[in-house]
Amino acid sequence: MSGKGKIGKGGKKGGKAISRSKRADLNFPVGRIARFLKRGRYSARIGAAAPVYLAAVLEYLTAELLELAGNASKDHKKTRINPRHIQLAIRNDEELNHLLSGITIAAGGVIPNIQPVLLPKTKGKKGEAGHSQEY
Repeated sequence: MSGKGKIGKGGKKGGKAISRSKRADLNFPVGRIARFLKRGRYSARIGAAAPVYLAAVLEYLTAELLELAGNASKDHKKTRINPRHIQLAIRNDEELNHLLSGITIAAGGVIPNIQPVLLPKTKGKKGEAGHSQEY
């Protein structure tokens, strides 16, 4: 079945164009990503499925990051996601932290961390060896 000039079951010839993003059920623009891949000179030839796959991966990563950043903003009782929430989302997730380990987020701050050595010592029970400075 070559598909040239033949009309399928009850189908119309011509019809309205459907974007590749719509066909793949994606929100990210497949056509734009294809254009960037071609103009970027990454390869002499770009397959038809490459921009679809790349758009799907980018959409998944974006959705994952936005979900985690939204959770971080809810934890801080905020309704907007700001760079600090994105930083917290990335650094608290092991896989995203590994993927984005070499980046710096402007106005992201640092992850709160206090070395255990710097924390005040807790008083132990009487049975334990509690050393004092008196001899």
